Amino acid sequence: MGKYFGTDGVRGVAGADLTCEMAMLIGRGAAAVLTSSTGHKPRILIGKDTRQSGDMLEAALTAGLCSVGADVESLGVVPTPAVAYLVRKYNADAGVVISASHNPMEFNGIKIFAGTGYKLPDEVENEIEVYIDNQCAGLKLATGDDVGRVTYRTDGIKDYADHLYESINGDLSGLNVCIDCANGASAAVARQLFPRLGAKCTFIGVEPDGKNINAGVGSTHLDNLEKAVIEGGFDCGIAFDGDADRCLACDEKGQEIDGDKVIALLAMNMKEKGRLDGNTAVVTVMSNLGFIKFMESQGIHTEKTAVGDRYVLENMRENGYAIGGGGGVSRSRFMRGARAVPSSFASSQVTASLRQASRVASSRVSHTAAPATSKRASRARQPSLCPPRDVLGAGRSSSRPPDGDAEAGVANRLCTGALVSSFMQDLRAAGRHAHKNSLPTVRQAVGMLASRHTAVKAFCAAAARRTRCALGPCMARSFCS
Repeated sequence: MGKYFGTDGVRGVAGADLTCEMAMLIGRGAAAVLTSSTGHKPRILIGKDTRQSGDMLEAALTAGLCSVGADVESLGVVPTPAVAYLVRKYNADAGVVISASHNPMEFNGIKIFAGTGYKLPDEVENEIEVYIDNQCAGLKLATGDDVGRVTYRTDGIKDYADHLYESINGDLSGLNVCIDCANGASAAVARQLFPRLGAKCTFIGVEPDGKNINAGVGSTHLDNLEKAVIEGGFDCGIAFDGDADRCLACDEKGQEIDGDKVIALLAMNMKEKGRLDGNTAVVTVMSNLGFIKFMESQGIHTEKTAVGDRYVLENMRENGYAIGGGGGVSRSRFMRGARAVPSSFASSQVTASLRQASRVASSRVSHTAAPATSKRASRARQPSLCPPRDVLGAGRSSSRPPDGDAEAGVANRLCTGALVSSFMQDLRAAGRHAHKNSLPTVRQAVGMLASRHTAVKAFCAAAARRTRCALGPCMARSFCS
């Protein structure tokens, strides 16, 4: 991880930490490095999410790229995984995403994909950082017809949606699904994709105004989706984050299906079909110990990496594994890029898996049970469609700490800075799990953070002490005290 590029690009508050001047320097540095490595005038794709600052940063980044001779093709608002896929499909030299993912609208970020669809290697990012540090001094600027051109493409959304549809092996006919698009980049793709798969869909969080991305909606505010699913009688719900590179889900009872459960469902489904290469799922050190134990009970091996999807992907590529995740879900069999089909692919496959699980579970319900008196009562009698809470240890607690809890308040304030470093991203995840009283995960997360970041040992210790386990018996009970 470099001085400016974290595990997920350059991030900060737009206009303060991530300024137009910084965006222009990144553009110039990237164009210079790519020109020297390719030997020709580079073509760069740019996609973005729906943040108000996206247009400002795109203009500055584009100016920087063109001023050193690179041509720019603007994709408009598209999911992050779309750029990773389209950079290969369109034979571009690189792709840039302007997004701060699941974070509040005042933040933004710039991440760069190589022409392969994978994130830039550390050494290439380091070369760009050298240009940033010296203000691109000595860099020859283009003049005349050497200045880069800007074109605008409108076919990106359709091409990406078609790719997902062709990659997905599942029929969602008969499923009634609620999909939360976080007022972000997934809205257009989701509305094209899921109806084609046969599902009856209701979409929420599809009215972006530049300010409301991730605001009370999406994967960081799952309560909104869970309430909609229960009240609307849906079979399940799916929530994307702002740039659609990750998703969470809930079942028909509004119970969360978090990232660990998503990977568990997909891995089991792939093993059943003989497609789980290496019989292994790759996760990060943030994954719940209960998840590891559950995978062992299913005869599936797990490997852990450092936090960051690039590290998960590196492990998968080196060892030939087919599935992994840490925030998003990577599936190498269809990817050909760091995040080519994670969230939309995973969400559709999970809905298909839930449907299969529902059929199995329904067959086990006693036929002698008295008939339900209402649709809601009928749903209440159905078994849960996700792995048991006492196994994965990731369900919601009925005794979550009050909103005014001191540690929760500290976590929320610290989480606001999650974009500026990988530590803040890790702490935000730990704070989110702490707020839901998922003790095994919290103990693991805060323990790791405390060992890596001595400045917050006091906070980590306090959070661990004050978190009460309300999940009952758990296979990860060794963390309890």
